[in-house]
Amino acid sequence: MKVSELIPLIEAKNQTPAIAGDREVTCGYACDLLSWVMAHGDEGMAWVTVQTHMNVVAVAVLADMACVILPENIDMEEESLKKAEEEGLCVLKSPLTAYAICGRMAAAGVPEKNS
Repeated sequence: MKVSELIPLIEAKNQTPAIAGDREVTCGYACDLLSWVMAHGDEGMAWVTVQTHMNVVAVAVLADMACVILPENIDMEEESLKKAEEEGLCVLKSPLTAYAICGRMAAAGVPEKNS
């Protein structure tokens, strides 16, 4: 599934519209502990988090993730969004809870991260 296909599935809005949604989503993940995500992040991952600061962008870029998803209409800090666009990282904002986002991704066939 591409990020562009994920957007309507989770009722999201692309917060980095300059970034095309053509990245392939290889797996889904939900976690808010950045050190844990650094150790377990994968290329192509769709990462659901409530964190909104610059370090989220750094971790996602480091792992070459497909996108970061903010649940419950959480807004990412403007400086972080600007950095995400500079780095080519797609940031999505969904009105759904993290639980519902992961459930929809799983039902659509997005696998969980391999351990």
